[in-house]
Order: sequence, then structure tokens, then C-alpha cells
Amino acid sequence: METDKTKKMEDIRVLSGKLLSALKKAEDKRGMYNAEIRVYGYCELGSVVRNLMKLCIIALDHDSAEVPPTIESRYIDVGLILGIALQLFPVDEFEFLNEITDLFSENNEETE
Repeated sequence: METDKTKKMEDIRVLSGKLLSALKKAEDKRGMYNAEIRVYGYCELGSVVRNLMKLCIIALDHDSAEVPPTIESRYIDVGLILGIALQLFPVDEFEFLNEITDLFSENNEETE
């Protein structure tokens, strides 16, 4: 029984090393993590930030439901924002949770 628990803990350790990759521990802040997004350069990064800000303006002023006319280029690139959200989505972490669920469901089947 104890060797089974040890094996499962080792399996979890190996899986976590492979699959827990969305967050990297920040070196300068205790308990903080960094999430990474990939962009093609400063222009795309600026576009992401501008589109997020425009989206927030609309969310705050939902009655008008449009970007104010004082903002140059009122078009919001929702696809760009969703692309960033997809980069931040922790797919590997969900796979990790699935693997852990499988490990412990095997354990439950053995004890029944």
C-alpha cells in the first residue's frame, strides 16, 4: 500500500514537471508568478493593449456600446484579444488535472 502511494507521488512529481508550465515563479516577488504571451513585436503588443483598453471603455460605458469618437481607430480587434486569451489558457494544466484524476480513479477502483 505504501509503495503504491510512493509511486503515485512520483508520478505526480513527473507530471507536474512536464505539464505545469503556464506560470513561472517570479524572481523578484515572493509568491508571485509570471504568465507569458508571445507577440511579433512592439507594434502587436501596443495593438493588444489598445484593444484591451477599448474593450474596457465599452464595458464601462455599456449604454453607448461604442468606442468614443475621441479615440483614433475605433475598431476593436476582438480576434487579437481572444488570441491572447488563448495563449494564457492553461491547457497543459488541465491535462495535468486529467492525469491526476486518472491516477486516483485507478486507486479507487483497486480499493473497491
